[in-house]
Amino acid sequence: MSSSSHLYLSPLTFKQYKNAVKEGRNMKKTILSITLLLFSILILLAYGGDFRDENNNVNYENEKDRNTAFKVVIDPGHGGTDGGATGASGQYEKDFALGVSKKVEKLLEQEPGIQVFMTRTDDSFISSESRYRPRYANELNADLFLSIHGNTVTDPDVTGTETYFYHKNSRRLAKIIQKHVVEATGYRDRGIKEQNLFVVKDTEMPAALIEVGYLTNPHDEFQMWTDDFQDNVATSIVEGIKEYKEDSKKTRYFSMNLLGSLSKNNPE
Repeated sequence: MSSSSHLYLSPLTFKQYKNAVKEGRNMKKTILSITLLLFSILILLAYGGDFRDENNNVNYENEKDRNTAFKVVIDPGHGGTDGGATGASGQYEKDFALGVSKKVEKLLEQEPGIQVFMTRTDDSFISSESRYRPRYANELNADLFLSIHGNTVTDPDVTGTETYFYHKNSRRLAKIIQKHVVEATGYRDRGIKEQNLFVVKDTEMPAALIEVGYLTNPHDEFQMWTDDFQDNVATSIVEGIKEYKEDSKKTRYFSMNLLGSLSKNNPE
């Protein structure tokens, strides 16, 4: 048999080939639809939102109602007999954390659509063993948890700002807060780090812990105790929270629209 005969397709074989191509295209569309559906579901699960009514339809009004009460928990680190780090001047981290946190609270109270809660408002001791801080946020069903601290190290020349997180759905929050606070402090950007800290591990919502700066650095500590510095840091934290809130809303709406579109195109 000549080589050309190997290239010949009978009418039946050619028809089968066309059908196979058509089935392949349909299969690609199906796979794409399933992929997009799974992507939407993962996003919705990540944000913990339930946007469907009793008829399994996407409920946009529920999302609107949800956004009118974006609950933020601010956690001033340490307190009471737990002084935290001792700064170069002998002052305690617990007081720095509370001072900045109160400024954040005051600014957030002026923001429409945001409710702010504090794990402590005075020099109270909160036992780590009780896990009160994350438990308090979980019981509130908060949307965001942020713990505020000052850093410490034996080397007095070390400087910088860094943010910790634990769960993957907290990474974006950590990045946004880190970006804004670094702009306010002007310190070295030490980045975000995944760390097994109970306040960000035991929380059931996106959570981050910000180490504003090193209290053990004499130059930085002098700045960190000034009202101007703390005002700037508080403002930057609020701007970060607002950016995260708006970014989350856009992502949820995108997921809702995509999920709604797929539901219409792929009815059960």
